[in-house]
Formats: sequence, structure tokens, C-alpha cells
Amino acid sequence: MSTRPAKETAVPPEIQTRLEAAGLRRTLATRAVLGLFLANPQGTLSHAQALASLNARGLDVNRVTLYRLLDRLAACGVLQRHADDGARTWRYGLVDTDEGLAPRFECDACHRQFRLTEASAPTQAVATDLFRRLAGMGHQGLRVEVAIHGTCASCVPGAGTNPEPLP
Repeated sequence: MSTRPAKETAVPPEIQTRLEAAGLRRTLATRAVLGLFLANPQGTLSHAQALASLNARGLDVNRVTLYRLLDRLAACGVLQRHADDGARTWRYGLVDTDEGLAPRFECDACHRQFRLTEASAPTQAVATDLFRRLAGMGHQGLRVEVAIHGTCASCVPGAGTNPEPLP
């Protein structure tokens, strides 16, 4: 008999593979946290927002456990972690596995992310050069993240458009 909740979000195979490779078990907390991010793939959450969302769903997750889980999910390449300088906290979002190395634009007001897929090829060329140079120095690069911060069109005062984040 299964004890899983009826509405559990399916974990994509590439995420499941990363979890297994990192030795992370699919505990209730892990499944619940993944569900938050899979339900809104372009969104980002701070630790406090994730904790509030989990509590609103009736899950009592220890805040330290959540910190550790978010960091472990980032370390195994399921989530990306970046600083939200305005709030002086970390924000987490799903790693975009489909678009290679596409730079992202993040609105500092609403925290939506927009992938700049048309910039993927030039960005990949720069990343390849950086990895090559690091390897020549004896270092092993793991990933490159390119982010541009600013204010999206829908958050700019007086803007009448409401563009959607890119998939």
C-alpha cells in the first residue's frame, strides 16, 4: 500500500538521476520541496518563502532541515542558488536542464526569471573557453551561471505590458 499523497508531482527522470547520483533519498520533505519548484519552474523561492509554502500545505518541516535540503538540492544540480542582494538572502530555483547554458534575466522586483535562449550559443563558446583555461591551470570547472538583474517590463512603473517568463 502506498503512503504517497495523491497529488504528488512527478519527478522528471533527469532530476531523479541527479538525486540518486548524490545519494539523496526521496523523503517526504524532499518530495514536498521538489513539488514547490516543479509546480512553478520559472519561479524562485527564498528559504522563508519555501518554509511558509510547506507550512501552508500542512507540512511541518524543521527550518534547519529545509536549509540543508535546499543546499543539497543545489549541490547535486537540481536547484540553482543565487543571492538576492536586496533581501540579503539566497533564492533557489530549478536548474534549467533543457537549454544548455542560457543566460537568465531576473527581475529584482518580482523575482521572475526570463531565459535568454538566443544567447545560448555565444555564451556556451565563452564557457568552453573559460573551462579550457581553468583546465590549463589545473582546476576543474563544474558550471557557469550567467545572470542579469534588473526590472522586468511588467514591474517598471508605468509599463502597460505583462510579458510572460520564457519557458
